Amino acid sequence: MWRNALQRLKQDITLAARNLLRHRRRSLFALGTVGGGVVAFLLAGGFIQWIFIDMRESTIHSQLGHIQLVRPGFLSGGQSDPYRYLIDEAPINTAQTAETQAIKTLAPRLTFGGLLSKGDATVSFIGEGIAPDLEAPISRAITVLRGKDLTENPENSVLLGEGLAASIGAEPGDMIVLLGTTAGGGVNAVECQVAGIFATITKAYDDVVLRAPISIARSLMRVNGSTSWVILLDDTAQTDTTVQQLRASLDPTAFDVVPWSDLADFYNKTVELFTRQVGVVRLLIALIVVLSISNTLTMSVLERTSEIGTAMAIGVKRQGILQQFISEGLLIGVVGGVGGIVVGLLLGQIISSIGIPMPPPPGMAHGFTGQIAITPALAFDALVLAITTTLLASVFPAWKASRMIIVDALRHQR
Repeated sequence: MWRNALQRLKQDITLAARNLLRHRRRSLFALGTVGGGVVAFLLAGGFIQWIFIDMRESTIHSQLGHIQLVRPGFLSGGQSDPYRYLIDEAPINTAQTAETQAIKTLAPRLTFGGLLSKGDATVSFIGEGIAPDLEAPISRAITVLRGKDLTENPENSVLLGEGLAASIGAEPGDMIVLLGTTAGGGVNAVECQVAGIFATITKAYDDVVLRAPISIARSLMRVNGSTSWVILLDDTAQTDTTVQQLRASLDPTAFDVVPWSDLADFYNKTVELFTRQVGVVRLLIALIVVLSISNTLTMSVLERTSEIGTAMAIGVKRQGILQQFISEGLLIGVVGGVGGIVVGLLLGQIISSIGIPMPPPPGMAHGFTGQIAITPALAFDALVLAITTTLLASVFPAWKASRMIIVDALRHQR
């Protein structure tokens, strides 16, 4: 049974190929339409895909890490009173880190806030106390615009976000004063030197954040411990698996295991917006392909009316006529889709090697040079789009051909 079905399919595809080769100009137009749609979809989708990947990795390696270990309730109440959620020591030890082989770095952070003064200027800030050496792999996507990183400066140095530094006119080498309310309710101040000014992909973050050695943050707030421990993994794809392992090994009443995706609000909203835009592009390409291929096959049916009548007169069933034209649509979709993928991959490589200069998008302070990232999933999606649209476009012409009256078809143009 399967052998017979495969044999019939082979015959249908062979006959469809011969029919398409008979009308080469029309067939080339159909293949060009499908291939062009696939190329457009791959380039648009590949650009968006690159933005997703770049933004994801930049968010992870500038702010969040892959996983954060915090006290339960810290995410909802930690900004207003972070010292209720202090962690005295590392939640996982060296043995647990070795068991979870995906973990690359484990670093403490202390969230704090207060006022930043330079001369007569005073602004509020949100601070991150970090261990510079441990934090370095996590923060590799932070760009130090002026000055140097904390690992290259004295212990009393701090890094200021670009917007925060601009609001008080601070430059590397300037002395500033940090004023904060301690965990006990008192007021404390420390004098620091600006080591450098940094920027990330998120302008709102750069406008309010400073980064200081965790020893300075603890001294200012008069506390010990940290508000979170940040984990960096070898590969972002290992995040979900590692989260499950940590949740199984840690006491859920003592610690929350939070993946980066739960904290990246800006990234999540960007993905949602751009995914909708890709959906609109897919819909427009599908409509263009369906209309073009349907028109091409309809013209083919009209030109081959006498041929169809002859075939039905000698015993070809209506189902056979239907399958014949649907096979032609399928063949156009497969060949056009594969050809479009090959061309799209080549164009993607060429465009990526040149780069796509982009202005600063909303929420960012700096432009960037974009690329095209065509993933296997995106290429498969493009092939499915090509085949689905051409099959859909061939249904009406095929049905119209199969419903012809034999006598009228034989008399066509006589």
